[in-house]
This record gives sequence, structure tokens and C-alpha cells, in this order.
Amino acid sequence: MDYAELHCISNFSFLRGASHPEELVEEADRLGYHALALTDECSLAGVVRAHARARSLALTLLVGSEFRLQDLPGTLILIAPDRQGYAALSQLITRGRRRSDKGHYQLWFDDLGLCRDQCLALWRPGFNRADNEHGRRLMALFPALRLMAERPLAQGDHQRRHWLEQLSARLGCPVVATGNVLMHRRRRKPLQDLVTAIRLGRSLPEAADHLQSNAEAYLRPRERLERLFPEAWIKESLNLARQCDFSMDELRYEYPGELVPEGHTPTSWLRELVEKGRHWRFPEGVPETIDRQLDHELELIETLAYEPFFLTIHDVVRFAREQGILCQGRGSAANSVVCYCLGITEVDPRRINLLLERFISKERDEPPDIDVDFEHERREEVIQYIYGKYGRERAALAATVICYRPRSALRDAGKALGLDPMHIEQLIQGIDWRDSGDDWEQQLRRKELLDEQGPARHLLPLARELIGFPRHLSQHVGGFVIASERVADLVPVENAAMAGRTVIQWDKDDLEALGLLKVDVLSLGMLTAIRKTLALVGERSGPASLADVPPECPEVYRMLQKGHSMGVFQVESRAQMSMLPRLKPDNYYDLVVQVAIVRPGPIQGNMVHPYLKRRKAPESFEYADERIEEVLKATFGVPIFQEQAIRVAMVAANFSAGEADQLRRAMAAWKHHGDLSRFRDKLIDGMKSNGYSTEFAENLYQQMKGFGGYGFPESHAASFALLVYVSAWLKCHHPAAFLCGLLNSQPMGFYSPYQLVQNARREGVEVRPVDINRSLESHQLEDGSKAPAVRLGLRLIDNLTREAALRVVECRPKGGYASLQDLRRRTGLGSTDLEALAASGALQPLSDNRHQARWDLLEPDHPLPLAGEGAQPPRDSRSRMPAPDETQRTLEDYTSLGLTLERHPLAQLRDRGQLRHCLRAVDLESAESSRPVAVSGLVTGRQRPGSAAGVTFVTLEDETGNINVIVWRDTARCQRRPLLNARLLQVRGTLERHEGVIHVLAGRLDDLSHLIDRLSVRSRDFQ
Repeated sequence: MDYAELHCISNFSFLRGASHPEELVEEADRLGYHALALTDECSLAGVVRAHARARSLALTLLVGSEFRLQDLPGTLILIAPDRQGYAALSQLITRGRRRSDKGHYQLWFDDLGLCRDQCLALWRPGFNRADNEHGRRLMALFPALRLMAERPLAQGDHQRRHWLEQLSARLGCPVVATGNVLMHRRRRKPLQDLVTAIRLGRSLPEAADHLQSNAEAYLRPRERLERLFPEAWIKESLNLARQCDFSMDELRYEYPGELVPEGHTPTSWLRELVEKGRHWRFPEGVPETIDRQLDHELELIETLAYEPFFLTIHDVVRFAREQGILCQGRGSAANSVVCYCLGITEVDPRRINLLLERFISKERDEPPDIDVDFEHERREEVIQYIYGKYGRERAALAATVICYRPRSALRDAGKALGLDPMHIEQLIQGIDWRDSGDDWEQQLRRKELLDEQGPARHLLPLARELIGFPRHLSQHVGGFVIASERVADLVPVENAAMAGRTVIQWDKDDLEALGLLKVDVLSLGMLTAIRKTLALVGERSGPASLADVPPECPEVYRMLQKGHSMGVFQVESRAQMSMLPRLKPDNYYDLVVQVAIVRPGPIQGNMVHPYLKRRKAPESFEYADERIEEVLKATFGVPIFQEQAIRVAMVAANFSAGEADQLRRAMAAWKHHGDLSRFRDKLIDGMKSNGYSTEFAENLYQQMKGFGGYGFPESHAASFALLVYVSAWLKCHHPAAFLCGLLNSQPMGFYSPYQLVQNARREGVEVRPVDINRSLESHQLEDGSKAPAVRLGLRLIDNLTREAALRVVECRPKGGYASLQDLRRRTGLGSTDLEALAASGALQPLSDNRHQARWDLLEPDHPLPLAGEGAQPPRDSRSRMPAPDETQRTLEDYTSLGLTLERHPLAQLRDRGQLRHCLRAVDLESAESSRPVAVSGLVTGRQRPGSAAGVTFVTLEDETGNINVIVWRDTARCQRRPLLNARLLQVRGTLERHEGVIHVLAGRLDDLSHLIDRLSVRSRDFQ
């Protein structure tokens, strides 16, 4: 007998269900169910994933949701029979979620009017005398109401069945068999108990009364269901399922229409805006090739009716530019000629040739890809503009699903099992989560801290199952859904944790699966830093905008070729710094390649070394033919970018534009590894049919496979390369202003303020300390003897509120504060703010040193009775406190400011003879290659890229610069504790030098952190 399960909860009813939506769909199909309704509680968060899996199966997926109302006993299930019912259901969920804090909902019986006659209703009553009244009220809204019968095989089963039969007769509504499913198979019962305990915040014994009494809440075989339910009840499940013909594929996005002025169509208005931009961008005339490309793009956009999409992006960018907010579009469509004319991107199409079909084609039934980065400190203005323009009903952010990872799974599972939290922390301390060859579970077992007899024996298997389970919905970094009418007609909307934000219940993958529009309003710290730097430079008669920065400056490229790129956008990582001296970029397109080549795709596809080799000797190789040369000439025959791989497939293997797009999807996803295997035969056979050798075809296919691990799009690299050049130009020609811009834009970037300051000082920038009478709230430029100097701002001081810093500046007299009493009297600062100023050394002009400042602050803040107004004790009559020594000043600097302008801590340790035999970074430049060396430094970064085969890259900093250390996998495993925990690390190993890049191959690692016990230094680890 066929059966349709109508009450099924997935793990998107967070910490209730114990199975993924896909698992439930697959199991229902395996069991031969006719249909499955996914009915997560007041949620449609998991339905897209279920739909995507059900597409390829014989199973019918029904869309519904479970509700527990404030004034209705029992549980109500609503299922959407058609598109109108789906919209009503989504609106009801939105109403319940919007009136509550994130993660909760509130609904009353009167709210059900939203779904009156729109949805099919199932009700599990409260099994009390009020059921008759509530049932009649429900039937007034939902004439086809069904009563849900469940057989959990628990105490009271027969009484509930008898009650349902009587209630059905009194109300005249049928009973339907349902399973109250919480898991796809019985074996998930321990995990279902675990997530229940986690949700309740209790241990399993404490949560015993709330756990399922058995493992019956699973998808049961049809034969078992026939034994449990009357035939009529099972048939009723099929009757309901047959009333539903709604599919998620029916959802279609409608673009906002108000962006088109009266008298225009979307097509005519877009063409008018592009025409204006054409004259602005090409004042001396549009090149013929660009003109043809522009006409082609506009024709294709019109064919696919994507004009409103481009108009929406243009409107957001227009607002940002009018407000002086720096922004830059990126993505495949962003680098079209249309977007260049609309001002969405600054990438000149004359400088790079991008494939139109990479982002839009007649065979792709989905919006093109455009991301826009805005200054990270001002993006909220853009977000609120979108909310203000379209309203909360028409605009909401996409969600991000936060899932369990090993560390969080162990913590939550351990707590639910009743283990001591301190024991769990001791257990996970020092675990290398990124070592795929030495699994974290093996590392935990080797610690021998788990009791194999008690509850702890269940920790690892349960935590392992919990990994990947969704914990909650968070907000996407900036993906907006903007609808023509109500967003809630497409997807439920709920409150985000952040005030003033609302999010939909789907993430970006769900939106892509349904082909729905998402406008990415992203933040980029470098844009903030560039804007602030340009403002400082403009005050001194330098460039004041991006357009004013001179292009292709040889000095900039010479700086980059030396690897001097700390603080420069995208090329400041350890790997990028090592690549710069090898690639030696000397023009814009080289920067495009530089951005893209240090990625897992090119590395795993074995493209890096062939590219560098051919770049040095272009005459050393030949192209297979002119078609391949045309596609790969810019990168010397090596496919560095996704777009090149697509072009090769089109010109060499006869792929159509649509097939090439499918190839792109298989090649690279931002989170998932691609799979090219299904295209292998077509690629190789296509190339062979066009006269290419089997060897050539296989080699090219293997290179293209590398993109499955992450191949960078040329369109993104082109946008980023512009910011690389601008930030490098500012660092090269205005280093003090660039440092100011970076410091005033924190937190951002790859390096901490103290690393940026240390590097700038080594490169000749004068940095002056925080001063109560000279510093502003922000860092600023001051006149120096030869070049501008940087004066550190009050914002750097820990524990000093921004309001206090601004008040210090606002109340400061023209000649500065005369004394601490004067400072107190004028600003009214409290003791906490004054202590923060004293600890930072900012009060030195008033009190000589930190110790003296603290002592002076103990003086009464009002004059003595016999003293005249404004009188204070003579300076010479005060108790004199000894000045702190260099070590004390350094420690206080790091504690209060996070950096020091004193000598580097390692210089001080070296003077005390505590780093004997250790070479400095500068010494390595002249040291002989392949010789054994010892080095020491503050650990500023640890990296282990997925493409590095388990190798860990460590960056050490000493008083003369940075030291690059390579730790092989076996070395890392044997010396995991010092590698992962040391703040001051000593390394004994072998010096290696290759193409201007110096590094130390680690042998022995020693943790010397005790030498800087009180020094607060943080490293950037595995980011």
C-alpha cells in the first residue's frame, strides 16, 4: 500500500530533528513512499535542500510547516497545495518569527486567518475536553481539516487512538496516519537524544523526561505502517498528497520596478544610462571592438530580460558614490562593458578580455553574478538605504547556516553527556584540527583522557555524527534579496541577532538552486583604508581619488618585486609575498595573474611552475595551434583562470556556451570541491576530434581538474588587481599616510597594528607616541624633518572609550592641557579613562612617566580649602616616582596599546644574552644557503593551505623583520605543542634560498614563551 508521510522534522528544526533533509528524502524514496512532507517547525529553512534531492527521485515532496500556537493545544501542520498556499504559509511563518527574537516565534489562533482556505491543515489535538471547541474553530478556517494519528508505541497509545476516533466522529473530519518523524533511521536515536539535551541546556539524565521513550520517530517501512494504522487512515495520507501540486520550481523572482522612470521601459532606461556612461568612460571615442562588445551585451541582456537586475545594482552603487562611499564591483558580470559604463566596476575592458558567456547566456536560466564591495565602516549606510528604499517587506539579507565543527561538537556533546567542561577543554587543547593525515579523533584517543567505561565513551562517536549539523541561522555577509512585492511570498523572513537586520531562511546556495536573485552588498576593509589614505594625501596636494592615482608606475612594481607588500591588498600573505619575487610583476595584467595564481586550483593543477618557467623563456614552448594560442597566450599556454578553461572547452572541444557554463559549475565552487569526471570523455574526445593528441588532451584535462579545488575567476582577479595596484602605489609613494589609513581602518587585513607599525618603521616611517596634547582620536600625519610622520591616536588605547577620546580632543585648549588637574577639570573624565591614559604613556607631558602619572592621579581632584582657585601643589613638592625601565615600558605598551615604539622585545632579549646563536632576519639575507641555522621570533602567523600537503608555514618576527619557517608534516606531528602554542618560538633548521625567497626548514622547535610571559602578542592562525 502506498503511503505519504505528512509530519516530518529535519535538523533544520534546530536541535530537534536528527537527520538532514536530503537523508529524509532519500530514505523515503528507498522505502517506496508516494510523498514526503517536510514540516520543520515554523520554518522552511531545509526545504530547498530536500527539493534539490527529490528532483532526481520518484518521490513527491510536499512543503509544509509545524506550529505550536500560544492559544491552541496540540500541534498544527499546514501544507501548501499550490503557489498561493505556499505564499500564505511563508507569510505566516514570517509573522511569527518577526514578532519574536531570533530563533523564536509567537503565533495565535487569529493569525491563522492568513492561511484560511489556502493551506491544508492537520491537527494533533491536546487530548482534553477543549478539543471539540478548538476543532470546530479550526474547521471554520480549514474545512478539509484532518486529525493526525501517531503511533509512537508509548504509554497511552490506545487511549489516544480511541479519543481521535470519537473526536473525528463528532467533528466530521477524517483521521490521517502520520509518523511525527524526527530521524530517517532508528540508529539516529542516540543523536536525537543528544540534540534534545543540547537544546534544553541540560545533561542527558536531567533531560530524561523530554526524550523520546523509544526509537519509533523514524521513517518506518510501509509493511510496518500497515500493521500500525487502519487502511483508511493510510489512504487519507495519499488523498491529501494528491491535493498538492506545488513545486518549489514554481518560485519565480520578479525584479523591483520603481527604478524605471515614467516614459521608459527597463530596456530603454538601461540603454540610456549606458549611453551616458559610454561618453563618460570613453571621452575620446569608443574603440570599435568595445562598441561591438557593448552592443552584444545589451542585446543579450534584453533577450533574457535582465535589465532590472543591472538597474538594481546601478542604483545601489549610485547611492554609494553620491555619499562618497568607495565601492568596487566584481564577479563575472561586474566586469562587463555594461557595468563599466554604469560605474559598477573600474576595470577597463580595454585592459582585459572577459568572456561574456562566463556570466550570462541564453542557456542559463538565472541572474548573472555581480558582487559589490563597499567600505567596511560605511556598508551599513548602504544596507539601510536598501531597507529604506524597498521596505522591510521587500528586502532582507540571505542567511548563513552555522554548522557544528569538531570543537563545538565536542563541547556541546560533552556537556550533554555530563562531562566536566574543564575536562573537555583539557581534552581539546593542543589538537591540530587541520591535520587530515592524523585525524583529530586519533589525537584525542592518544591523550588517554577519556573514560572508556562511563558516559565519556560515547563522546567521540556522537560528536562525529553531530559535525555538519546546522546549529542556527546567521546573516550572510551581505547577500540581499530584493523583491518586487513581498519577500515573504518567496521565503520566510525573520529577525537577525543584530538590531535593524532581517534575514530570510535560505542561504546563498539555496537561492542559487532556485535561480533567485541575490544582490551582494559586501564589505572590504581595504576600500576604507584607501579612502582614508587618499583623504590624508589629498590634504597635502596628492591624489584625492582613485582616478587620480597614476597608472603603471615602475617604482610600485619594483617595490612589489622585492616582496615588500605588507598591508597591500591581496598580496600580503606569506604565500603571495613569496611569489612576488618569483613572478616579478611589472604591469597590471601581471597583478591579475599574481592574485589568481596563489590559489589551490592552480597549485593542485600543477600550473604554477610551468607558468613561471614559460614566463622566463616564452620561446621555450609552442602552442598546439592558433586557437589554443588565442585563449592562453596571455598566460603562456597555462590555464590560470576559470574563464580560460571555459574558452579552451569551447574552441578545442566544441562545447556550447551552455555546456561551458555547466563545466564552470563543476570546476569550481567557493565552498565545495568540483568534479570534472562527467565531462572527461566529452573534453578529451572533443579535443581529439579537432586534431589534438591524446597526450595534449589528457594534460589539459588534468590542469583543468585543478580548478575543482578552487580556481580563481579572471573577473574577480581583475577587480582585485586594481586595488592591489592602488594600495601598493599609496604604500610606495605615501607610506606614512598609508600606515595611517590602515591603522584608522582596523580591524581589517592580514596584520595587526603592531606588525604594521614595526614594518613601517623598518621602512623609514617615523611613528610618534600617543600624546595627550597632540593626539587626535584617530591616527594623523604630522610634519617631519624630511617626510610626514605618523602620530598615534587615542583610539589605540585599550579601555579608553571613544567618547572619552573625543572629549579629550574637544576640550583641549589651544596650548594643550597644563596639568592633570587641568585635564580633569576640563574633560570630567572618570578614573577608568584617566587610568587608561596613564597606562598608555599618553600623560607623559603632564607627569614625566607612567608611574608618576598614576601617583599624581591619586591627588584630590579639588583644591584644598585654603588654596586659591585653580591652585595645585607645586610640581617640585610632589613625591617623585622612579621611571619604569625599558622592559616595563614595553610590557605596558603591549598591554595598553597592543604595540610599542620602544626597541623590539627580541632586541632586548638579545642584549640580555637569552637568544644566543640565533640569527636575525637581516642576517639570513647574507647567510649561506643549505647551512644549519637557529632563529627566534614572535609568532605572528601560522598557515596550512589545503594545497600544501600538510606543510605548516610559520611567520616569526624579530627586531629586523620577518622570518619564514616551513614545518613539514612529520615535524609538526612530533612537535605539535610548541608549533601550535608558542608565542615566542625558537627554530633550529636549515636555511634555504630560492629565487630571492628565504626560508628556514624547521628541525627542532622550542617554546620560549616564558621569556615574554607578560607580553600580550597574538598571531593570525590558520585563516
